[in-house]
Amino acid sequence: MEGIYLVHLMVMVLSLGLLAGALCQVDDGSDNETTAVYIVTLKQAPASHYYGKLRKNTNVFKHGVPRNPNQFHNRRDNSRSNWSSSSYVARVHDSLLRRVLRGEKYLKLYSYHYLINGFAVLVTPEQASKLSRRREVANVALDFSVRTATTHTPQFLGLPQGAWVKAGGYETAGEGIVIGFVDTGIDPTHPSFADDISLNSYPVPSHFSGICEVTRDFPSGSCNRKLIGARHFAASAITRGIFNSSQDYASPFDGDGHGTHTASVAAGNHGIPVIVAGHCFGNASGMAPRAHVSVYKALYKSFGGFAADVVAAIDQAAQDGVDVLSLSITPNRRPPGIATFFNPIDMALLSAVKAGIFTVQAAGNTGPSPKSMSSFSPWIFTVGAASHDRVYSNSIILGNNVTIHGVGLAPGTDEDTMLTLVSALHAVNNETTVTADMYVGECQDSSSFNQDFIEGNLLICSYSIRFVLGLSTIKQAVETAKNLSAAGVVFYMDPFVIGFQLNPIPMSVPGIIIPSPDDSKVLLQYYNSSLERNRTTKQITKFGAVASILGGLKANYSNSAPKVMYYSARGPDPEDSFLDDADILKPNLVAPGNSIWAAWSSLGTDSVEFQGENFAMMSGTSMAAPHIAGLAALIKQKFPSFSPSAIASALSSTASLYDNNGGPIMAQRAYANPDLNQSPATPFDMGSGFVNATAALDPGLIFDSSYDDYMSFLCGINGSSPVVLNYTGQNCLSYNSSINGTDLNLPSITIAKLYQSRMVQRSVTNIAGNETYKVGWSAPYGVTVKVVPACFSIASGEGQVLSVFFDAIMNSSTASHGRIGLFGDQGHVLNIPLSVIVKVTYNTTTNG
Repeated sequence: MEGIYLVHLMVMVLSLGLLAGALCQVDDGSDNETTAVYIVTLKQAPASHYYGKLRKNTNVFKHGVPRNPNQFHNRRDNSRSNWSSSSYVARVHDSLLRRVLRGEKYLKLYSYHYLINGFAVLVTPEQASKLSRRREVANVALDFSVRTATTHTPQFLGLPQGAWVKAGGYETAGEGIVIGFVDTGIDPTHPSFADDISLNSYPVPSHFSGICEVTRDFPSGSCNRKLIGARHFAASAITRGIFNSSQDYASPFDGDGHGTHTASVAAGNHGIPVIVAGHCFGNASGMAPRAHVSVYKALYKSFGGFAADVVAAIDQAAQDGVDVLSLSITPNRRPPGIATFFNPIDMALLSAVKAGIFTVQAAGNTGPSPKSMSSFSPWIFTVGAASHDRVYSNSIILGNNVTIHGVGLAPGTDEDTMLTLVSALHAVNNETTVTADMYVGECQDSSSFNQDFIEGNLLICSYSIRFVLGLSTIKQAVETAKNLSAAGVVFYMDPFVIGFQLNPIPMSVPGIIIPSPDDSKVLLQYYNSSLERNRTTKQITKFGAVASILGGLKANYSNSAPKVMYYSARGPDPEDSFLDDADILKPNLVAPGNSIWAAWSSLGTDSVEFQGENFAMMSGTSMAAPHIAGLAALIKQKFPSFSPSAIASALSSTASLYDNNGGPIMAQRAYANPDLNQSPATPFDMGSGFVNATAALDPGLIFDSSYDDYMSFLCGINGSSPVVLNYTGQNCLSYNSSINGTDLNLPSITIAKLYQSRMVQRSVTNIAGNETYKVGWSAPYGVTVKVVPACFSIASGEGQVLSVFFDAIMNSSTASHGRIGLFGDQGHVLNIPLSVIVKVTYNTTTNG
């Protein structure tokens, strides 16, 4: 049966247009062995290492300052249409598999050739072992699963008056820049991705060479001058037999909604009306509304995704010529091995950075626990989620003059009228009993109720764990209320749903959801105490409770913001599976990620409450990452020669440390009642701070790092030399010296273990005019800090080395934080977060 199964898979893979290898049909007696997908890397360098125009990044601080302050690294010449190595590399891979697995069954899923030289193959563990023993093979890794981790945020970030003005206005913001998205695909029919909303010319960038797949779900003409590339990758999922072509769509089309949402956050068109449930919530715009979009679908609603497919997507995006790559995905587990950095996705992204691509990744939604970070490597820009100042509040006023606050994007009832409250449990018809239908109180079936009790009244429904699991929906309850001619609907929280956080949910009728179990008790106590019953039969003779719903369609912009959301993953960055701390700051910064309006797929099913809508409000670090991808496009547009690390420096060093009221940014510390459990955010919560879009376009100074620096860092990890060789094909002996994470030229300093004293250096280059900087600092608790020089003048295009001296003055294993501030006399201000975890004032030795 397995042979038939593999043949069927082969047909499916070929029908998807994937590069598949030969499938041998000889029965070798291994039918009962378990097969799995393995990612095999070869020792020979990939195409990008040989591509003549992709020259190696040179660290300007070690080898001199460029004459032109904007010439960090030249823009890539990505006219790759004549680059024909892919078919040759695929033949080499096929030849190797035939030689090693002669006469055996296997299925090659992908040939990777651009960022890494290797392939993904479905084999048995014994076959994988055979491959690993070949001299041509560098590394064999088991595939692993991954998961998915706006109308007002442009205003909150100051784009209309700031960054867009610097880019020439929203009509040109991001023009010429291509943002790639590894996500759940895209809905090409959405107006956020149309190319005809402006009369200005809108050419496809000449450096981009991607294509658009054409399928029944994604017909010819789906792409345009805005959406310029679209592919899908699902071979690894298909081999597992979990791919549902009708639900997951064997095309770039987004059947989930997540990918459409993230793409529009970064690069959606400007001024698209947001209409949901018949209500208008303003006009939407991406951060870089004139940037181009290319999607690489590798995630799916029903199962998430797999690393083999994600690596294939990344490899293709780099070959196509994207400038920025956004991944709102994280691994389902911490990578095993000597360091978290050594995994197929991160190493593919390292090659992408070498090719000049700025890569941004969501931090993960696993907070607020320490070391919950799901994005690890210093060459990846990791983004946490923060709130912004817009909130949609809703309230219900009871007949006893008690006001209860809740949520719900719904209209209110008539302000001058108090309406009767009727519980669904008290309005069932004669054929329905609460005993027979224990979920009748969730209002999912209108046939269970007596319309005479409900018509013209407010229907009270319960919100149970079934809503959280998707078994019951607000949308269906609203339909029930409409079918019964209710005046509105009120949801109370089941006491077993503890600490669940609700996003505002659209309702087409007056309604409210009371998210607090305690407030729900107040509602029910008032309702029950107002019932009038027959003394003999105990039957209800009158529903005495009344209420008025104020409605939640109007936004309030007075909220204190930003604050780091409870779900946003936290540092310190775990270096390995033993949770040792890395000398790397994660996240890099935080951006708006909570209650974000953005485009939604017409067939999106990720949120049942927004099914059939053109826009959805979503929350998560998945929403924060594309904010940064779009802002990175604006920086790349202004500074075309910026390296990925220069873009990262501009974003990080200019980040804000304060909220809109001038106080410190707060971080929520608990899932339950997060606003009652918060304290000032540290760099392990928010990285360098909250993104400042306008300042990032004029940073003054830049901290730059090169591919060679990252390689020296990897070679500095104990026992890493063979792993580095396996993944990159490069020998650590070719690097004169290795460095640890603290010595990478990042716009932050993190020391996992400070033994007595240490000197750390940072190099900056001036990309602005001549300026004099004063240096100030606050030391982490238990440490003294001194920065030399304390003042310096720097000409345009020149460099300056800063020496930072740390001395431990107490023994402690509790992390403490400080900052270095660089204050220029021309208005540039940069901040460098300092974090020291373990502090030891004397040398300790162990005898025995």
